[in-house]
Amino acid sequence: MIVSVSRRCDIPRFQFDWFMERVRSGSVEAVNPYNRNQKKRIPLVPAREGMNTDEGVDVFIFWTRDPEQILAHADELTEKGFSFYVMVSITGYPVVLEPSMTRTSKVLSTMKELSKKIGAERLIWRYDPIIFTNLTGEIFHRENFCGLAKNLSGSVKRVIISLYDEYREAKKRLDAMEKFSELKMIDIGSSLYDLLADLAKTALANNMEIQSCAEKEDFSHLGIKPGACIDASLIEKFLINGAQPARDKNQRPNCLCCKSTDIGVYGTCGAHCVYCYAW
Repeated sequence: MIVSVSRRCDIPRFQFDWFMERVRSGSVEAVNPYNRNQKKRIPLVPAREGMNTDEGVDVFIFWTRDPEQILAHADELTEKGFSFYVMVSITGYPVVLEPSMTRTSKVLSTMKELSKKIGAERLIWRYDPIIFTNLTGEIFHRENFCGLAKNLSGSVKRVIISLYDEYREAKKRLDAMEKFSELKMIDIGSSLYDLLADLAKTALANNMEIQSCAEKEDFSHLGIKPGACIDASLIEKFLINGAQPARDKNQRPNCLCCKSTDIGVYGTCGAHCVYCYAW
């Protein structure tokens, strides 16, 4: 079983004490995000050879904006027999878009320490979403991405990018900000392709593979191949029972992720990033 921690909220940053308590207890109760009355007990014990695929955790996939608590508990998770890899979203956006983000320099430092502990292959950088505003335009993204990539060179082997998708609640927040703040959404038109090509060159120069996430358009000709966050090519290295992870049909149409069990709850993340779909 692949356990996602979590697409729906930043458990590693805000709820990791709770998560570790559940790991020590051996199970967690997962709530159906579309029907809070439907709950399912998820065993949080390492998968073992010969076990049914639903009887243990093959791998934890951590999603976060600050991996400090993962770094602090990585040894305990490993000692308990768990496999995991970590995806860290770091964009360096202005506070108007990310009002509760941990200081970028601190996150970068933590990522480097975590990479030393678990290895660069198990730490993935997400530059996600790429949103175009008067404060985060084409020049901003070129310079910002380049600075972050140089800082993380050698500490990560993969960067995942995606373009901002207009979710209803996020659109409401951004519309309100356009009325009451200096923030304005912009469209960079066909310059997008030049920008993405430059991001691909920057990633390559810093020894990173660059992939896109759930994009309708294929940017392979720009040097960015379609990728998966919950990725079979990584997960197969952790699987004990040899089963091939299946694609998750419950995700967005262009998502290539494997099927997983998510234990997060929408609306509980304390980051409150303005563009986020999850609150």
